[in-house]
Amino acid sequence: MADSTELQARGTIHVGGEWRGAVSGATREILDPADASPFAVVAEGDEQDVDLAVAAAKRAFDGGQGEWPRTPAADRAALLRKVAGLLVRDREKLGLLESRDAGKTVGEGRVDIDCVADAFRYFADLVAAEAPGRVVDAGSPDIHSVVVHEPVGVCALITPWNYPLLQASWKIAPALAAGNTFVVKPSEITPLTTIALIDLLAEACLPTGVANIVTGPGHSVGARLSEHPDVDLVSFTGGLASGTKVAQAAAPTVKKVALELGGKNPNVVFADACATDEGFDTAVDQALNAAFIHSGQVCSAGSRLIVEESVRDRFVGELARRAQKIRLGRGTADGVECGPLVSEQQRDKVEAYVESALKEGAVLRSGGRRPEPSDDRPASGWFYEPTVLDHCHREMRVVREEVFGPVLTVETFRTEDEAVALANDTEYGLAGAVWTADAGRARRVAGRLRHGTVWINDFHPYLPQAEWGGFGKSGVGRELGPAGLAEYRETKHVYQNLAPRPVRWFAG
Repeated sequence: MADSTELQARGTIHVGGEWRGAVSGATREILDPADASPFAVVAEGDEQDVDLAVAAAKRAFDGGQGEWPRTPAADRAALLRKVAGLLVRDREKLGLLESRDAGKTVGEGRVDIDCVADAFRYFADLVAAEAPGRVVDAGSPDIHSVVVHEPVGVCALITPWNYPLLQASWKIAPALAAGNTFVVKPSEITPLTTIALIDLLAEACLPTGVANIVTGPGHSVGARLSEHPDVDLVSFTGGLASGTKVAQAAAPTVKKVALELGGKNPNVVFADACATDEGFDTAVDQALNAAFIHSGQVCSAGSRLIVEESVRDRFVGELARRAQKIRLGRGTADGVECGPLVSEQQRDKVEAYVESALKEGAVLRSGGRRPEPSDDRPASGWFYEPTVLDHCHREMRVVREEVFGPVLTVETFRTEDEAVALANDTEYGLAGAVWTADAGRARRVAGRLRHGTVWINDFHPYLPQAEWGGFGKSGVGRELGPAGLAEYRETKHVYQNLAPRPVRWFAG
């Protein structure tokens, strides 16, 4: 795995099998969120670099080098499994790099790498086990009719800063499994582990030109990828405003578009879930995890606690007490439970949301400020305390909009219908959860929630085998599962007449 000096020397843009710098010569420093110090330098690509990368991907797909789309599924699967093995081999290095790049704890970074390896294995197994096609009965022994799946072509993969390698794997693994070539644009804030993955793909002997990466900002690199006429599909994960721009840029060329745009996710807790000490402790613990894992910088974060009024005081009191005890610090330090926010801009955004909520009448139960500096928590780092805001209501910006930080809002309900109404009262629809000891109520409420994933008595687990996506403004398309593979394919009907005869529609 390349260190910072090597990255700068060789470049971080990979086009047609070669590493190089940006055409313009521009570079960007990557900053450590824990102390704002620069620790890597990457190339700052632009539209010129995108055009070169797309051309390389197109040549690899349908030019003289186009062996990857024609590679048997079993061989593509074998390569994906080899990549998974390389990820396991480099788990410690990649986990540490993910921690330092994104600010999360090393433990979270290691879990991310495990999940990335799982994604490569899953799509390898899925494509290897598929039938070659679905036979369609044409009603005649002289007709052979079959529906087959083919790769889309050149895929533009645009990934976010919060889970750099994990989100990249959710796009790269199915794209490769289906036989596509791609250009990936990681976030300009956290590109390092995606760069490392391109190295691993080369080590696994992926054919030249299949995998390309352009490091650089969204307004140039992402925009050009989205509009490029030779890109057949664009898959984007990120914020609503940027996702809307991607869709608009892709529309004139009518390319396939998949968007995962975040959420404002409800965590609904009924009183009966807290009837026992164990049930109460579990629900509180999971509410903390839902809101504060990776400092709340998670699209599926349970940032809206909707708790039954009869247990609100007890529940929120314990939640706030425990939130105050969460240990903040550098993600690489022992015992740290929560790292910094990814950037100064992100911390400023979180502070503005909390300030507006307090002006609108929210009650601060914990956090709401920058922590005191310590050995593991430099004053220059972008830290913010886990924050619990009580007595919130739907008119508040902090309740309506995606904060993407360690901020949990509390709303209350009295009836099941009111709980469902509150949970669905959002323009997003990515994920949500319901906590109850009543199995019938669990099924009813889960069935009524308008969210792409609903957890019952749990929060945050996902399965590679299950589709991931949302309703409303949380996006279009699906990742993971069979539907995630289908996003990277076209469907073709091959109709073969084994005994062609004249039709004789016309005289002559």
